Amino acid sequence: VQLQASGGGLVQAGGSLRLSCATSGITFSRYAMGWIRQAPGKEREFVAAISWSGGSTYYADSAKGRFTISRDNAKNTVYLQMNSLTPEDTAVYYCARAKGSVVATYVTQYDYWGQGTLVTVSS
Repeated sequence: VQLQASGGGLVQAGGSLRLSCATSGITFSRYAMGWIRQAPGKEREFVAAISWSGGSTYYADSAKGRFTISRDNAKNTVYLQMNSLTPEDTAVYYCARAKGSVVATYVTQYDYWGQGTLVTVSS
């Protein structure tokens, strides 16, 4: 089982980043996927989720209108396009597999996690 997140880095406020999460060994196309972040000193926070087919997505209020989650089942990869970034988006971003096929909005609904990729937004 492997979830490898990448694409993080340092960006100025207002900028964009695209995170990718390449997976193997998790029967990717059968499960919903999500992105969860953890800012320094804070608990993990749900960001976005996508159903097994990509037909349904769900976003935290903080991400709505700025972030877009997508997936490519042929590549076993999930993405998070982040636009209009602010310093409040600074965090380690984790991709995770949900326990089922429908979108999951609680951190406890995810069972396999990647190692995370750091996003730092400067003001």
